[in-house]
Amino acid sequence: MTDGWNARSAPPPTPGQPVPPGSPWWSDALADPWRDPWAPTAVVVQQPQSTGGPPPEPVVDPDAPRRSYTPILLICLITALLAGGLGGTLGYVFAVRGGVATGGGSQLGATAQEPPAAANRAPESLAGVAGKVLPSVVTVRVTGAIGSGFVVSANGYVITNDHVVEGADDTMSVSFSDGSTARAELVGRDPQSDVAVIKVAKSGLTPVAIGNSDSIAVGDPVLAFGSPLALVNTVTAGIVSAVDRTIEAGDAGTTRYYAAIQTDAAVNQGNSGGPLVNAAGEVVGVNSVIRSVGGTETEAGNIGLAFAIPINQAKRVAGDIIDHGKARRTVIGAEVATGGTSTTGARLRSVEPSGPAGGAGLKAGDTVTKLDGHLLEDGTDLIALVRKYAPGTTVSVEYRRGTKTQTASVTLAADSN
Repeated sequence: MTDGWNARSAPPPTPGQPVPPGSPWWSDALADPWRDPWAPTAVVVQQPQSTGGPPPEPVVDPDAPRRSYTPILLICLITALLAGGLGGTLGYVFAVRGGVATGGGSQLGATAQEPPAAANRAPESLAGVAGKVLPSVVTVRVTGAIGSGFVVSANGYVITNDHVVEGADDTMSVSFSDGSTARAELVGRDPQSDVAVIKVAKSGLTPVAIGNSDSIAVGDPVLAFGSPLALVNTVTAGIVSAVDRTIEAGDAGTTRYYAAIQTDAAVNQGNSGGPLVNAAGEVVGVNSVIRSVGGTETEAGNIGLAFAIPINQAKRVAGDIIDHGKARRTVIGAEVATGGTSTTGARLRSVEPSGPAGGAGLKAGDTVTKLDGHLLEDGTDLIALVRKYAPGTTVSVEYRRGTKTQTASVTLAADSN
């Protein structure tokens, strides 16, 4: 029995041949030129539209489930947004860390954290010490010269060098780190110690902290303040290179002797009278002398050899000037030979019988080899070291008389001038 709906009941027509009448509706598929690759020509024939009856309904598989694509689209959208956000963030981080510009200009290097302001520096840091001391440092302006100084009392007393105020007149003035200026007058000076005191006509001053110059040691960090070469508010750093470095200096007939603090902090002309400060912000010296390879004073410049008067000595001299109008000079009561000696030590040319040395048993011709443990090379060392101490101080003295070495205790005194 033949079933017209069974594909196996009738043989398939030969490709390109007409389909016999009565064949099933789909049996002409092999004769369709769009399905038959061997058909000679593919032609689309425009069929006339039907003028009546409802339009054909689309063929739909009734057994296929109806699926909604909304959840899938939402998942894809959320994933794309997350991926885009993560990618943008990572790209920005890598760009900033790699030094790529994020704006319109070129940014070079990594982004650094903003440093704290100078006012927020740790008090023990160099910047902290500088910030503490600078308001108390002044630039001293004398006719034809410039130097430095520092405030030692709230009522306006300022310590500086004698050679800074030499020749000062009524036009002397000082300027402060904040740019303000004030008139200054000379209180007194001591040429041999190179210490002078001036007084500033200004209220609300902050004095410096005074340290102990006897407690410093070689290698301690120090800061030098002043106006080198007229560059005001300058701070330089270094270390204590030596202590009790005896220096003989002078000009215009005045010879000055220092048992100085030597430092490699840069000090130049104009630093004279400024403070040398330790790491605690305490003044330990008064910058006074430099060594230079220059042939003249105008050629002199820093070569890492600068010398400061110990603050214990400068404070004592300044106090004498303020309280008594002049400074007392410490003496040992003997005259020494300086230069040209063939022996090491300070040879005594004469001794005052009633003076400190004579009272301790020293005589002319004796050679002092040590003073309070310090080795002496010549008479200059003895003068400089004696002036370091206050009158009334008792020091041990080692001396040589003939072939014998002896010791004595000498109580130093103030001169009678």
